[in-house]
Amino acid sequence: MKLMRDIWKNPYSYLLLLPAAVYIFIFGYLTLPYIVIAFKNFNVQKGIWGSEWTGFKNFRFFFGSNRAALVTWNTIALNALSIGFGTFLAVVAALLMNELRAGAFLRVSQSVLIFPNFLSWVVVSYIVFSIFSSERGFLNAVLRGMDLEAVSWYSKPQYWRAILTSIKVWKGLGINSVIFLAAIAAIDGGLYEAARIDGASRWRQTTRITLPLLAPTVTILALLSVGRIFYGDFQMMYSIVQDNGLLLPVTDVIDTYVYRALRTTGDPSSAMAVGLYQALVGFALVFGSNWLIRRKYPEGALF
Repeated sequence: MKLMRDIWKNPYSYLLLLPAAVYIFIFGYLTLPYIVIAFKNFNVQKGIWGSEWTGFKNFRFFFGSNRAALVTWNTIALNALSIGFGTFLAVVAALLMNELRAGAFLRVSQSVLIFPNFLSWVVVSYIVFSIFSSERGFLNAVLRGMDLEAVSWYSKPQYWRAILTSIKVWKGLGINSVIFLAAIAAIDGGLYEAARIDGASRWRQTTRITLPLLAPTVTILALLSVGRIFYGDFQMMYSIVQDNGLLLPVTDVIDTYVYRALRTTGDPSSAMAVGLYQALVGFALVFGSNWLIRRKYPEGALF
């Protein structure tokens, strides 16, 4: 009854929530029975329940591979770098935009920062290629103009962990900074007024008021990101790197490895087994991290 009264009072808010709720219900809950495919030799004609039970055989497809450790490390490393640098730079961008007083310049800055978020990874891949192309790329043109030797970027794996991290941070910086900026805007203005009366500078106000009150939001978003640390960004990786074998030592993540295996073997059961492994590890990481944060910093815990 309490929920119904709240819906009656805020119908438009719940209407906005409805599409996301329906999406999560269909693809998040109605698909849960399909997890059993990970333990079966799935056959389309026999269906989920009629297919032969194989136990943990499908998990050997990934864990028995000599690339399991490599792709797992690549996935964790790329995500950890993206979360760390992305969160730090988004907080810095939000703090800088909060200090802007010229309304027009602030709106332009926000639009410029958030625009990359709406670009598809296919478009981004062409931008990346125009920069790092061996023959006509912008970066090599600059190097030649400085009488330096051009670099064959697409055959040098040692550069690509930094390149991919930079691209992912650049694409998500705007939307993340807007979230932090909204959290800053919700801080009680009376706190800043009291600080100004006491003679606190803008830097002291930022370090003593803004950052401590922003910390719970930063922690919660970081926790949510940790839950997907075992998921590689398939669209980014496959649009930019594709099947470039020279770059696989640092760019091959769990998702791209499973996709290539599924494309060659056509076995959905093995793909589901790896997906279940990723989900369980992510679930454990979120609960473990939340438990640790709840003990050390209760304000930043999810639950």
